[in-house]
Amino acid sequence: MAPVLEIERLTLALPAMADRAHAVKDLSLSIEPGQTLCVVGESGSGKSMTAHAVMRLLPRAVKPAGGAIRLNGTDLLGLSDAAMREVRGRDIGMIFQEPMTSLNPVMRVRDQIAETFEAHGALDRAGRIKRAVALLDEVGLPDPERLARAYPHELSGGQRQRVMIAIALALEPKLLIADEPTTALDVTTQAQILRLIDNLRKKHGTAVLFITHDFGVVAEIADRVAVLQEGLCVEEGSVDDVLTRPRHAYTKRLLAAVPSLVPPAPKVLAEAEPSLRVEHLSKVYRGRGLFRRGREVRAADDVSFSIRPGETLGLVGESGSGKSTVGRCLLRLVEPDAGAIRIGDLSVRELSAAAFRPHRKRIQMVFQDPFASLNPRRTVGRIVAEGPIAHGMPTRDALDRARELLGLVGLSASAIDRYPHEFSGGQRQRIGIARALALEPEVLVADEPVSALDVSVQAQILDLIRDLQQRLGLAILFVTHDLRVAAQVCDRIAVMQRGRIVELKATAELFARPDHAYTQQLLAAVPGARMLGRI
Repeated sequence: MAPVLEIERLTLALPAMADRAHAVKDLSLSIEPGQTLCVVGESGSGKSMTAHAVMRLLPRAVKPAGGAIRLNGTDLLGLSDAAMREVRGRDIGMIFQEPMTSLNPVMRVRDQIAETFEAHGALDRAGRIKRAVALLDEVGLPDPERLARAYPHELSGGQRQRVMIAIALALEPKLLIADEPTTALDVTTQAQILRLIDNLRKKHGTAVLFITHDFGVVAEIADRVAVLQEGLCVEEGSVDDVLTRPRHAYTKRLLAAVPSLVPPAPKVLAEAEPSLRVEHLSKVYRGRGLFRRGREVRAADDVSFSIRPGETLGLVGESGSGKSTVGRCLLRLVEPDAGAIRIGDLSVRELSAAAFRPHRKRIQMVFQDPFASLNPRRTVGRIVAEGPIAHGMPTRDALDRARELLGLVGLSASAIDRYPHEFSGGQRQRIGIARALALEPEVLVADEPVSALDVSVQAQILDLIRDLQQRLGLAILFVTHDLRVAAQVCDRIAVMQRGRIVELKATAELFARPDHAYTQQLLAAVPGARMLGRI
């Protein structure tokens, strides 16, 4: 069978100031109709550059320096810009990693789908709207006629991703490119999206180029796998061969970094009073907007737990279950409606915002997206030092402390004078951890701190958090939707559903004997568990 996509000896040149000469070098891949090829590798390996080269959406500084990209025999690199615009959408559809930034915030969903038909002169206005609603139904969205009139911010993350898939499939393209489409989604939504892409592939015979760093996803969806390392394809083969009989040392290293679903032996904790105690915490959001006016969402509903020094409590559940709301309530970033929060002997909710400010150093947070939470106009040294300075430490002493903390999280002394954009995602997360530790907190709230990182960097950050906890005796609330990560770092796990904790157990016991149906559902949805042999 003739391939839909053929990439032959493709080389993409990087600008002179880059760390290496090529984004990808001498890359050859092909995908047949109805086949899914997963391209995996660490950040910077060239995965997304390959996808953007196929779409002819490369950054201006990145130039094709050799090779060919053929779609059904036509070399895309030889097409004019006008001809390539016709190919996009009609012959190639693309699902981007972050639908919220890819969708137009001021256009209704139906109009964004209809725009694809309009760009290619297909159907009249009424026909475009009718087809848009039908596509929303095809991708499994409930009440598609109502959701068609919604704006992106009124949808959940999983719903927005389904809208992106509907746009990508509008003209039934021969090739679908999915660039990390499930990275930020919880396991049940991720499983639904993967099933949807797989079903649509089978129904339409579409060739799929799937970019990911998640080997669980690879195990679920791939027919073939290509492994990229610093722009070179170091291994390619069937999904069974690559995942169960890897040949290259780099592939073996990536697979070894995938967190196991088998928890390690429990650590022994000293008897001590809890560093953090939460009792009957509640938070209700009251809806606004076209579809949510008058609606109440109980983001936290009678939530109670405690964490001892040196202990990590995992808070897991789907998006919208209330995990992040609970974490933010603890720091008073969101004001709870009821309940008690105690850090040691301090009753947090009894204090005014001004009275709590001097005590805020006792509880700190590591945010999910370090790039968004680090001030781009300040050097890393100032970012890490600003907490101690705000609490009265002299600037010189605070910068010395920042230098010491950056060393503690594995960054060189020169990092202190650089800016956040000069670091990788994993390094920025280390900076976020250093900032959180600058005030020597008793409690650390880690909100999805590794969800956007590739497996090897993820493993390094998790090792770092474990090491710091052991050395500093931190009590950690670890908010995550990744049950593999929770299995490896958490002593106990609380499972949240619709604002309530439905199950709370020691980690090993929860994985071995989950009692609640929702916990069982979450565990069953973990991608690739069977093939990767992790249960």
